[in-house]
Amino acid sequence: MTEERRTVSTIINGKPFEREISVRLLASDFIRHEAELTGTHVGCEHGVCGACTILLDSAPVRSCLLLAVQLSSHNVETVEGLGSTQNLHPLQQSFWEKHGLQCGYCTPGILMTMKAFLAENPNPNAAEIRAALAGHLCRCTGYQQIVESVLEAARRMAKLPDGKA
Repeated sequence: MTEERRTVSTIINGKPFEREISVRLLASDFIRHEAELTGTHVGCEHGVCGACTILLDSAPVRSCLLLAVQLSSHNVETVEGLGSTQNLHPLQQSFWEKHGLQCGYCTPGILMTMKAFLAENPNPNAAEIRAALAGHLCRCTGYQQIVESVLEAARRMAKLPDGKA
């Protein structure tokens, strides 16, 4: 029996990307191994921990629960598309300054979820941030510094001309 293959054509972090792959390949593996964007971390592989969260057409999704073929004709954003070392996104800057990360394994998924969350709710309170974080597991922190980081990012983004980064 031969392996069924398909071509995936998508946009990843603003750049067209096309590859022929097995129809059984997970989106998380496609991003990490085919697109070579290793910032998307794989933790539980059951959609529970949130480490593999990406934005699919601006909505946070668990890439370990999607097949790569489901990315076709969609816009994908990974943590590598958030900012650069020379120009950090306000979320990245705030996480760095407010110590919102420890080991960093969960951080890419949290950053992507919080980017989408702040686009929907640009002026959140701590309880709303905690509710939005409910799908993410961090074993290093008590989440307080993460919440403080997101609050700071919201303040910074509010000062930008269009409120977005």
